[in-house]
Amino acid sequence: MRPVVLCFSGLDPSGGAGLQADIEAIGQAGAHAAVACTAITVQNSQQVIGFEACAATLVEAQATTVLDDLPVRVIKSGMLGTIDNIAMLTRLFAERIIADGTPFVLDPVLVANSGGSLGDEQTLVAAFRKLLPYATLITPNTHELRALSGEQDLHIGAQKLCAQGTHAVLVKTSHDFDSGDIEQYLYVQGEMIHQSTLSRLDGEFHGSGCSLASFIAGRLALGDALTAAVIAADHWITQTLIAADAPHPDDAKAQLIPNRFVKITAST
Repeated sequence: MRPVVLCFSGLDPSGGAGLQADIEAIGQAGAHAAVACTAITVQNSQQVIGFEACAATLVEAQATTVLDDLPVRVIKSGMLGTIDNIAMLTRLFAERIIADGTPFVLDPVLVANSGGSLGDEQTLVAAFRKLLPYATLITPNTHELRALSGEQDLHIGAQKLCAQGTHAVLVKTSHDFDSGDIEQYLYVQGEMIHQSTLSRLDGEFHGSGCSLASFIAGRLALGDALTAAVIAADHWITQTLIAADAPHPDDAKAQLIPNRFVKITAST
C-alpha cells in the first residue's frame, strides 16, 4: 500500500485545520494518513471556543494499534493539547518508535491559528522541550519558535533548538505580518542549508501551518530528501492558498481555508 504517515492531531469541526488538514495534505502528497485523535475542539474557521483533550491512554491505544497494523514510514504531530499527551508521545518514541528510526515531523502547536488557547503555554513549552530530541523536523511559527527557544532572533532560536537535539528546523516568517514577503530557512544540525522567499498573499489562512507540515511528512514517507520535501511543500501550499475558500467573503479580515484539492501546476 501507499506509505503511511501516522498523525497525532485534534478534530477541527470546520475542516480547516487539525486532522482533516492532515488527511487531505498527506493524501495530496501521495501517502496515506492514519490518525490518532488527540482532542475534540469546538471551533469554526475563525476562532477556537473550547476543546476537550482525549486521555493519553486512549491516544496511545489508537497509535499502537495502527503501528501494529500498517507500514508507518513517518510520524507527524500537531495539536497534542496536554502535557500528558506530549509525555505519552515522548515515551512512545523512547520505548518503541526511535528504535525503528522513523522520521518525525513535529508541528508544536501552542495556540490555534484562529487565536484560541490550547492550554497553559509555559507548561506546554516545558513538555515539548523533552520531545524535541526525537524530531527529524520541527515546523514552528515564529511565536512557537521564540517560545520554545527563548530567543527573539529566529536564526539563533533555530540553532538553539538544533543544539537541544532537534535534527532540523524550518523557520517561517509567515506570522510576522509586517515583514513583507515570507522568508523560510531550513536549518539542519544548526546550519542553514536552504533559503526561500514566498510572496505574501492577502488575508490570513486557517490550517496553513498544519497543511504544510503534513505535506512535508507525506513526501518524506515517499522517500524524498528533506530539502526536496520542503521545496515541494512550498510549491503545493502556495497554490492551495491562492485558491483558498472564503467562508465570509464580505469580511476582509476573516480567515480563509486552504483549498487542498486544487489542481497543482508544475513548478518552474
